[in-house]
Amino acid sequence: MREIAFIKQNKEKWLEFEEVISNKIEKTPDEIAHLHIQIMNDLSYAQSFYPKSNVVPYLNKLAKSSYSKIYHTKKQSKNTFLSFFLETVPLLLFKHKKYMYISFAVFFTFFFIGLLSTFNDENFAREILGNSYVDHTLENIESGDALAIYKGGSTWGSFIGIFNNNLRVGLNMFLSGLFIGIGSGYYIMVNGIMVAVFQAFFYQHNSLVDSLLGIWIHGTYEIFAMIIEAGCGYIIGASILFPGALKRFESFKKGLREAFFIFLSTIPFTFAAAFLEGYVTRHYNRMPAFFCVLIILFCLVTISYYYLIFPYKVAKKQQAI
Repeated sequence: MREIAFIKQNKEKWLEFEEVISNKIEKTPDEIAHLHIQIMNDLSYAQSFYPKSNVVPYLNKLAKSSYSKIYHTKKQSKNTFLSFFLETVPLLLFKHKKYMYISFAVFFTFFFIGLLSTFNDENFAREILGNSYVDHTLENIESGDALAIYKGGSTWGSFIGIFNNNLRVGLNMFLSGLFIGIGSGYYIMVNGIMVAVFQAFFYQHNSLVDSLLGIWIHGTYEIFAMIIEAGCGYIIGASILFPGALKRFESFKKGLREAFFIFLSTIPFTFAAAFLEGYVTRHYNRMPAFFCVLIILFCLVTISYYYLIFPYKVAKKQQAI
């Protein structure tokens, strides 16, 4: 499409939004959000096909104004908390979905590398997990309780310690995005290899079923949340490397803010993972196997729906308004 045709096709919409921003026209928050998505789509199109045109800074200005209108000047209500998790975060996830997919791709790439390395090098597990952990786990397997390591300490103490550790790891993944995303990539690479080595190790010692039924009770939320947190780091890195029409510092501030909102959404899942590890995982071998599978499937479905499916539903709903 030629630039003149593009402008002519969308001019009325842009002028309408200018009036919304100047409060000459009243729109509901949902209608403003819908217009914001349209402006962002137009901006993306203009940046791709008319990068040197004056229409790019014009649309960028509209996009910044619409963002401010939605996220900063919108009146607070009793549903602000729900709105954050049910509207703000899903729309940001939809906007930055490619970075989430990249994070999953990196994790599973190094997961398979970890599997291959463990099966081809009998000492690889000791190099990754450490001699002390491997020897202790071998003793537990021989005694008939492969996951005895998860039963030590009090439930409350384990829960608090695990939550604190996982929150710190997630924060490291998020903040490592400041190093143009390389740090986040490193952390997710290490975790992908460790998870693979862990599972391969139990498989090699005929305890795979125990590890799957026990570890993934809490590991589903824990690992999934870490992948999303690494994706937040990629958003920060991309905002530095690819500022687009924005000044680099403005792009960085915007990327950091949006990534932080998504990071905040992982905290409830991290909390739930710590609770499950502290209170439920230690009892996995006392529960029927189907109940363990039920918990794992519930965790997988809920977190997958929120981060991979729900954002599309919210975006589609906004576009239909």
